[in-house]
Amino acid sequence: MKTLILALAATTALTGAAAAETIKEFNIGILGGENAQDRMTNLECFRAKVEAELGVPTKLFTPADYDGVIQGLLGGTLDFAWLGASAYAKTYLTNPEAVDVMLTKQNVDGTTGYYSIGFAKADSGIKSIEDAKDKVFAFADPNSTSGYLVPGAELQEAHGKLEEFFSEVKMSGGHEQSIVGVANGDFDAAVAWADGLGNWEDGFNSGAFRKAADSGLVDMSTLTEIWRSKLIPEGPMVVRKSAPQDVKDKMYALLDTMWETDPTCAYAVAAGEAKDFVPVKHEDYLGILAARKLQEAQ
Repeated sequence: MKTLILALAATTALTGAAAAETIKEFNIGILGGENAQDRMTNLECFRAKVEAELGVPTKLFTPADYDGVIQGLLGGTLDFAWLGASAYAKTYLTNPEAVDVMLTKQNVDGTTGYYSIGFAKADSGIKSIEDAKDKVFAFADPNSTSGYLVPGAELQEAHGKLEEFFSEVKMSGGHEQSIVGVANGDFDAAVAWADGLGNWEDGFNSGAFRKAADSGLVDMSTLTEIWRSKLIPEGPMVVRKSAPQDVKDKMYALLDTMWETDPTCAYAVAAGEAKDFVPVKHEDYLGILAARKLQEAQ
């Protein structure tokens, strides 16, 4: 990985005054998907590591929705975030010079993708997406890849206008809210993200179900899978493009080695079990960019 780090530095190196820029603080944006306090608690280890590595005060920011993180990156108030592919697409389409992509999660089987998983209560009688017709269905957030963009497109292609297929379509506000909402009977069915590996009763190996199961928010045996999307590219960790190169290099190296140096913290960052964090590039998201353009045009 050292070669990759050096290559990244060489291809994106800054010159002159920009290279000498220093930072006084570093701000990390955390996408929604679970309540703000849980996000802060689970990622405190990461915040502390970044602060120690960069030598400046480091803060976590937990906006109420995905757009809060996107706007923070666009406005320069956030320096780093792990975006979903759709959120990255919105960021890039708004300002191609806002962020650089860095790394993403590699699953235990070597893949770098995940799924949108449709689910319902196990005792609801809903065993397939067809059984959810004329029921209340929840997506997570308009800027979520697995919580809206991909499942919305795939389900619409298969079943037509979703507002006519389901009795009501709602936005829960996040993956955790969707899971808890179905478990509590607020929605008949919903979608949330998972790597699709491992056991259902554990919430798979990683993803929103795993986090909800680990935190005791839901007993997975009370839920059942009713639908699964095509494989979705795992979203990129991004850093503010105008950040000093040494800051980018330190963040890259920290994440690149985290599964070796601190697997417990890496587990928290990855929302479950994974193999590694591996490099990605802008071109890996061209398909999602095209889908996002189409969605916005409609």
